[in-house]
Amino acid sequence: MRKAKEIKAVIMAGGKGTRLRPYTFILPKPLMPVGDQPVIAMLLKWLRRWNIKEAIITTGYLGYMISAVCKDGSQWDIDIRYSTEPEPLGTIGALLMVEDQLDDTFIVINSDLITDLDLGSFIDFHNRHDGLVTVATTQKPVKVDLGVLESDGGKLCAFKEKPKLDFEVSMGIYCMEPSILKFIPKGVPFGFDNLMHVMLDAKLPVYLFRHEGLWLDIGREEDFSHAQASFLRDYKSVVLGA
Repeated sequence: MRKAKEIKAVIMAGGKGTRLRPYTFILPKPLMPVGDQPVIAMLLKWLRRWNIKEAIITTGYLGYMISAVCKDGSQWDIDIRYSTEPEPLGTIGALLMVEDQLDDTFIVINSDLITDLDLGSFIDFHNRHDGLVTVATTQKPVKVDLGVLESDGGKLCAFKEKPKLDFEVSMGIYCMEPSILKFIPKGVPFGFDNLMHVMLDAKLPVYLFRHEGLWLDIGREEDFSHAQASFLRDYKSVVLGA
């Protein structure tokens, strides 16, 4: 396995996990267990397999529990530091709190995912292009649980019963350059969606790296349940080498 360049990872773990309530009234989303370990532990093990040795975890809601579990990262041979959001800053806004530590290419990762993304190839792809940000993407089928009608001038011309549509979606993994930080406003919530609109409005390139393999997002209850079954059955050895 080709190793990734030694760069820092910023793990965004400050959200309240509202879509996973009532579970997240007790645990922050990054500590939700998949099998016998929290999802953030799986994420850190995956990063270490790709030669990532420094991670910054941005925390907010129940952040003390995350730091109590992950500690200084020595159990995974990763140097972990923490940044605490005084108030929710969104999926990208929290980067400004650690901008003094981001002086070279870095990756940003949501804390609620499991993947077998080839991180070395992802970073190489980013370095071969001139963009400030590269987004890891995957194809996501979305089922519409309704009858969908297409019309022309008010007259039915096609009908599909509960169709399944495919979309290219963000995996919540980004490779960025430090100069991206100048586009993030201070002191206000700022998400990935806001950043993409800013980049499009400024006509600045954003590159997409398509991943065809595993991606599980545990942010919703149905996805969390799916991760429990499919990850333990099919993917644990692929991601963790277990």
